[in-house]
Amino acid sequence: MFLHMAATRILWALATLVFTSVLVFAATQLMPGNVAHLILGQFASEEAISALQTKLGLDRPAIAQFFSWAGGILQGDFGESPRMNLPIGPILLERLKLSLTLAAMSLVLVFVIGVGLGTLAALKRGRPTDRLLSSLSLIGISMPEFVTGSVLILVFAGILPVSGYASPSDGIGRWLAHMILPVLSLTFIMLAHVMRTARVSMIEALSAPYVRTAVLKGMPRRTVVFKHALRNALLPTLTVLGINVGYLIGGVVVVELVFSYPGLGRLTIFAVQNRDIPLIQACTLTMAAVYITASFLTDMAYLILNPRLRTAR
Repeated sequence: MFLHMAATRILWALATLVFTSVLVFAATQLMPGNVAHLILGQFASEEAISALQTKLGLDRPAIAQFFSWAGGILQGDFGESPRMNLPIGPILLERLKLSLTLAAMSLVLVFVIGVGLGTLAALKRGRPTDRLLSSLSLIGISMPEFVTGSVLILVFAGILPVSGYASPSDGIGRWLAHMILPVLSLTFIMLAHVMRTARVSMIEALSAPYVRTAVLKGMPRRTVVFKHALRNALLPTLTVLGINVGYLIGGVVVVELVFSYPGLGRLTIFAVQNRDIPLIQACTLTMAAVYITASFLTDMAYLILNPRLRTAR
């Protein structure tokens, strides 16, 4: 049953990705005006426009262009950027690695801290600790990334790097120093959502009959909380975390712009500003693929943590 459900979700994910690729291609094809003229600018000569149309295959039927583009992507070929005159694939892969590193660090922090604080708030329900954490979460929800990033820059300027990127080869300490502020900016808003969800889920789990039975049997409080209640409270929290991946993708774009972080979000902004259509297509499809993959992994985690779903008919 589990393998059947996993296979079904894989097929749905692939179908969604194919549909998204059609939408991305159609959206760029339906842009007003000549695509080659948009890329080269209004002062480009007719010869340059004609040459770029031939290079990009814009003189062929749209359906032939789509299958050529999709076939190249399946082989790892995203085409060439007209603005940079470089293959898109290697650049996209490098920027994607940097963005995934930033997103992964934020997700880990959000999960660990959010579940921890949510559990603490649930255990201290109605007490000053609970009220303080709930108030802080409301503040976190109300502050978008560019505001959080700007505040962090004002507070930590001169203490931590506020722009740019250093690779691990430059030293782990220097790499971490450049990652701290962007990661914190991404973490704050998602942390508030996850913490509040974990708190509500934990309160419901602690009041469930099986938890009360475990308490009456004399089981240690730590065992009841972490072995019985927390496992079930994680299910809605994982769902919220998965949903927030879509928000995270948008947040990455803002954070990378604020901190001059050279990731996929900043590459997308560059593509839009320079009307680099092939690069826009590649960046948009990659972001969609990341979101679809994250949603699939969330579904799989939900199935693993909830055995009842694996036996449902």
